[in-house]
Amino acid sequence: MAKATYKDAGVDLEVYAQSMARLPALLKRTYSPRVMGREGGFAGMFQLDFGSSLFARRYEDPVLVSCTDGVGTKLKVAQQTGIHHTVGIDLVAMSINDALCCGAEPLFFLDYVAMSHDDPELLEQLVQGISDGCVQADCALLGGETAIMPDLYARGDYDLAGFCVGVVERKRVLDGQAMAAGDIVLGVASSGLHSNGYSLARRVVFDIAGLSVDDQVEELGATVGEALLTPTRIYAKPVRSILAHYKKKSVVHGIAHITGGGLCENLERIVPEGIRLRLQRRWTVPPIFPWIQRLGEIDDSEMDRVFNMGIGLVLVVSPFYAESIRHQLADLGLESWQLGEAIAGTLGVELAS
Repeated sequence: MAKATYKDAGVDLEVYAQSMARLPALLKRTYSPRVMGREGGFAGMFQLDFGSSLFARRYEDPVLVSCTDGVGTKLKVAQQTGIHHTVGIDLVAMSINDALCCGAEPLFFLDYVAMSHDDPELLEQLVQGISDGCVQADCALLGGETAIMPDLYARGDYDLAGFCVGVVERKRVLDGQAMAAGDIVLGVASSGLHSNGYSLARRVVFDIAGLSVDDQVEELGATVGEALLTPTRIYAKPVRSILAHYKKKSVVHGIAHITGGGLCENLERIVPEGIRLRLQRRWTVPPIFPWIQRLGEIDDSEMDRVFNMGIGLVLVVSPFYAESIRHQLADLGLESWQLGEAIAGTLGVELAS
């Protein structure tokens, strides 16, 4: 009778070791001096402040902010195309952008990769994207976990989860409570679908329209796969720049990351009692949204509930500084629109049709 081995069960420890050998350089490129290196340890360590006076943060009352998210069924598109690094950027973006909504500075990121079998090249592509996203966000990729589970995933399938930790001074926490009548609502452009609504998008594009990832779409100037894999925009640098610019003033009163649920539902999460946001459709909708809507004959209300429709982040700001903030966003390469204003009224968000 043959002896059972881990390799026979679907996990090859030698190949796993090859996979792990590819990753340290991708982590180190994201490190700041605050990362306390301990290669081979059981956990990553990050110092909240510096000992030297030159770089000291001098926190008075720091609050840690934590977020976790995944990429959803956008992963299926990556698996269809064989392009895997962009979903790593998505993974970082979904958590980092959430942390920004509290006014936090992202500090470090952790990833969890679950795979059907050992595949060093695939893992390297995924972590390359995660590393790229962390560089964009100015946060350290401090560590992660790779799980090989042949009985849970079909061969070639994988899943991703990400975890972000940030910090903000308690007195500068953004929770929407500072909103007041007269505040201006600014919408910042998304890069496309980001990482939400892919169950509907895939159903429309592949099942109803019968397209493949390699089909060219003239109105999008890209193949189906390229359009659907456009990475989620990471807003860390522009938001941090704006918050730092007005460090001693109460200027930004609320930030919302527009994900599943759309513009109104996500904004409602930060609106305080007695305030109503009245919005108009003043922004440019990227062509991928009307393309999907036409293919699937989707109602306007369904599009608004499922997709970001071209607005990836919303800032609710003091009216006196609204145009200044828009100029700063433009200087940083981001298009923005004045969507409306805050009024006194029943808590909620209304979007004119």
